Amino acid sequence: MTDAWRYCGNQIKLWRNQAGVSREDLGREANYEYETVKSMELGRRRPSLRLLQVADDMCSARGLLLAAQSYLKPAPFPARADEFMALAADAAVMHSYEPLLIPGLLQDEPFARALISEACPPLDDETVDERVAARMRRQKALTERPRTVFGFVIYEAALRTLVGGPDVMRDQLHHLLEVGRLRNVSIQILPFGRCGGLALNGSVVLLETSEHDRYAYVEAQETSVLHADAERLSSLTQLHGMIRMQALTVEESAAFIEKVAKEL
Repeated sequence: MTDAWRYCGNQIKLWRNQAGVSREDLGREANYEYETVKSMELGRRRPSLRLLQVADDMCSARGLLLAAQSYLKPAPFPARADEFMALAADAAVMHSYEPLLIPGLLQDEPFARALISEACPPLDDETVDERVAARMRRQKALTERPRTVFGFVIYEAALRTLVGGPDVMRDQLHHLLEVGRLRNVSIQILPFGRCGGLALNGSVVLLETSEHDRYAYVEAQETSVLHADAERLSSLTQLHGMIRMQALTVEESAAFIEKVAKEL
């Protein structure tokens, strides 16, 4: 729920009441259930373009309700990730470890769409499209910033998740091999059985900006933390270093990815 959702929903309710239009009538015309319209008016759901169009017409708002559309566009990233994304856009060096998923910068479009579409609670189509598009835009950094070093360590489990099904996963693994050929990108695989419990501690991203400020970003379900204090940075850097030492070399990793792709 956001302030923009609540404000827009309240405006729909005010215009509707002023025009003598019932919630049932609005829902029937817009092809929404009563509870859906109620949720949009209360700001629990983002008011849709369809509801705005119908309400604007039924309430004779002359475009005043429809004007809210530009303030309701879905965010390209979850709000909790905004600060990290801003820093990542200026990163000179970025190293990450991901135990369960292919990192966002390495996802192809079908894999990203399948993953984002499976969010719970479900996202509307517009939000899915915007987040997939934003992820694809971020990936331009790999080719447009050739002096930025990107290092990825991926746990074997992430290669075997079958997000989107075998065909989508196979194409995603081939995409990893293609991106891994870039000179500023290294991809290493940590096979099952290495690093023990350390491999299961969760994802971590270490980055250094162009001004040599250092940060560590840790993310889990519905939460994330951006660390800048020296003690925590040291701890997470050591953790990443231990994992990276146990990972396969870049060349061994490419062969491993090819093997897994053939098994699908």
